[in-house]
Amino acid sequence: MSATPEDRPHPSPGTSPRVVVVGAGIVGCSLADELTARGWTDVTVLEQGPLPAPGGSTSHAPGLVFRTSPSKTLTGFARYTVEKFGSLSHDGVPCFEPVGGLELATTPERLADLHRRAGLAAAWGVRGEVVSTARCKELWPLLDESVVLGGFHTPEDGLARALLACRAQLDRATARGARFLDRHTVTGIERADGRVSGVITDRGVFPADHVVSAAGFWGPVIGRMAGADVPLQPLAHQYARTRPLPELSGARAEATLPILRFQDADLYFRQHHDRIGIGSYAHRPLPVDPFGVPGYDAARGRGMEMPSSYPFTEEDWAPSWADARRLVPALRGAEVESGFNGVFSFTPDGMPVLGETRELRGFWLAEAVWVTHSAGVARAVAEWMVDGRPSIDVHDCDVTRFEGAQRSPAYVRERGSQQFVEVYDVIHPLQPMERPRPLRVSPFHARQEQLGAFFLEGGGWERPHWYEANAPLVASLGAELPERGPWSARYWSPVAAAEAHATRERVALYDMTPLRRLEVTGPGALDFLDRMTTNRLRKRPGAVTYTLLLDDDGGIRSDLTVARLAEDHFQIGANSPADLDHLVRHAPAGVQVRDITSGTCCVGVWGPLARALVQPLTGDDFSHEGFGYFRAKRAHIGHVPVTALRLSYVGELGWELYTTADLGLRLWDTLWEAGRELGVIAAGRSAFNSLRLEKGYRAWGTDMTAEHTPAEAGVGFAVRMDKGDFAGRDALRHRPEPTRRLTPLLLDDPAAVVLGSEPVSVDGTTAGYVTSAGYGYTLGRCVAYAWLPAGLTPGTGVHIEYFGEKVPATVAEEPLFDPEMTRIRR
Repeated sequence: MSATPEDRPHPSPGTSPRVVVVGAGIVGCSLADELTARGWTDVTVLEQGPLPAPGGSTSHAPGLVFRTSPSKTLTGFARYTVEKFGSLSHDGVPCFEPVGGLELATTPERLADLHRRAGLAAAWGVRGEVVSTARCKELWPLLDESVVLGGFHTPEDGLARALLACRAQLDRATARGARFLDRHTVTGIERADGRVSGVITDRGVFPADHVVSAAGFWGPVIGRMAGADVPLQPLAHQYARTRPLPELSGARAEATLPILRFQDADLYFRQHHDRIGIGSYAHRPLPVDPFGVPGYDAARGRGMEMPSSYPFTEEDWAPSWADARRLVPALRGAEVESGFNGVFSFTPDGMPVLGETRELRGFWLAEAVWVTHSAGVARAVAEWMVDGRPSIDVHDCDVTRFEGAQRSPAYVRERGSQQFVEVYDVIHPLQPMERPRPLRVSPFHARQEQLGAFFLEGGGWERPHWYEANAPLVASLGAELPERGPWSARYWSPVAAAEAHATRERVALYDMTPLRRLEVTGPGALDFLDRMTTNRLRKRPGAVTYTLLLDDDGGIRSDLTVARLAEDHFQIGANSPADLDHLVRHAPAGVQVRDITSGTCCVGVWGPLARALVQPLTGDDFSHEGFGYFRAKRAHIGHVPVTALRLSYVGELGWELYTTADLGLRLWDTLWEAGRELGVIAAGRSAFNSLRLEKGYRAWGTDMTAEHTPAEAGVGFAVRMDKGDFAGRDALRHRPEPTRRLTPLLLDDPAAVVLGSEPVSVDGTTAGYVTSAGYGYTLGRCVAYAWLPAGLTPGTGVHIEYFGEKVPATVAEEPLFDPEMTRIRR
């Protein structure tokens, strides 16, 4: 994450920090415009190629802007891109043409997905509707309607003229004091005292307080100069343009037809006057080594139009051409006039790479950004640099999000290539990558396999979601589970219900190893953590505290559990690598912050029989009086030394038991053997999620982010305004009363299920969206949390849109289960 204001260089009055942006493509030009608009006018943009078309991805981009995405962040970026480019022109030509967007379905599965996408659009504020075959034909007369089942029409989507947008923003930034220098090849990054200090080029050195790499597929090259990994894989993507079509003869405008997606064949289409441009993701991945991409002049010398334009491979094109002709009869007698394999960037998770690097202070990344999201990304990075935080949550784009195991060149290449393959696939929100797996496993993995664990993946970790060994328990539930549709039944099993029931009735073991653990030690550790977080940490050793990390504007950048194990020794349950990065950046001399996750492991022992399982295995007092709720102690479970925390995220009695990784298997086996007579089971994340939703426990990154305050998110109890100063305190004091709140909903129909990200309407108007959702097996209803207007009282009826259907739900009072907390505190 970014440096805090006191960490950033302070310019003299009337001056601004010296910023060097590497790359004058759409991101670099947009960023220069955004920075200079905020008063940072000492901006130099360096480009190795000629302006205005230097030869990167921007120079060949077809400019399609479809805003709707499963990612709220990407949709926000794209919405701003449309808004900004729609207000720009150059030499009288608009930089954006709102011809609309049309996504087609030729299979029932795709048509269902278009209804889901329409829900995403409504949730994220994009106007769109699912339309009939006849309406698709009206919008795109060249279609063969016999193969089309329907479409999703978004009238404000359209075509970005990327090079014109570059010119328009270049002119604006130049007028404010920025300078753009082409034919400058960056050869090195200077540094001093751990900070960036300048950029070395073949034409001189440029001093800098901040350097931003917006180099596109050359990002890894620039990153290596700064000693920073840039997990980005360039791939070539086919684009062809037809000869003139008689059906479009006389076309005066560049485009009047909507931009078109034929996702069932991995194709998209756009009009070029009387020609059609066609892009394909249907071919084999064509990875490109960023260190082997030639410069502009060298590329021309090899017969390439530009560095990003590789020779067209006819053999890859043939199947796509056949599919294009199947959809558009006018192409059946047409020929391809020109084509190329254009290079652009993919990351292991398909998201941009943004933010200040951990390796070198003042060195920023704005990489793996498509034209669709370019202006939105530039605004976020400019806000981050100038104000210390973006106005939109970007945690899923933060450069720190990747684990060390996810940064190897082999991993980046393999997963980046798979992202290319899946660009237009129907992706379930729980769908994991298939390779490379397994990558990270807990010490209990062998036992989990023996129990028939069904694994999903997160952060490289294999995470059991249920265990087939528990399938016989389904018959004993005593209540028939509602049938699920094909979408909600994916990556789900009725076994999860049995595991949730067993946790409520007996005791279960949960593998909590993938949850991040940090250790903070040294003189001053208490003062440091107390200043960084919202709750009162000045408690005697053995205390555990739920607390928040806020940004300077009072937004929730993370939630933590902090266990004080000794005077100057704390163990922290955190969320992401960004938490580690943030604490390391702010730790004073003498305070050490380190990630201990990989060297440790954790078993959650939860259920009404948890004490009956654990107490006979230890000589330490695990009674309620001897080991209270939210307390920690070091103990032994059998032969295994553990750090035990009395916490429960499933709403039942129990402990989190931590030990070193080498002793993890012994800990599991000890608990398992002792628990047999109590009916112990292993339970997975599916049951865990159901149980935590019934208790109303928030999941950071899903239910709440830096866009939300504690009061809005319902975690204001973790803020102690009277404890003294802490990060974000002043901002909270000046925050108005919330106008929105994270609101619990219960679906009215016991058989109904939603999964998250669906729009919620109040009185017939879209008023918010679902964050987390899951079936509450104890309650017999699906539970959904949603961001909705403040003031909705329990009992208020709402509707959740699920695959085009309006599902009734009711605002509930939380916690939904065990409001007196009697099951945990016993």
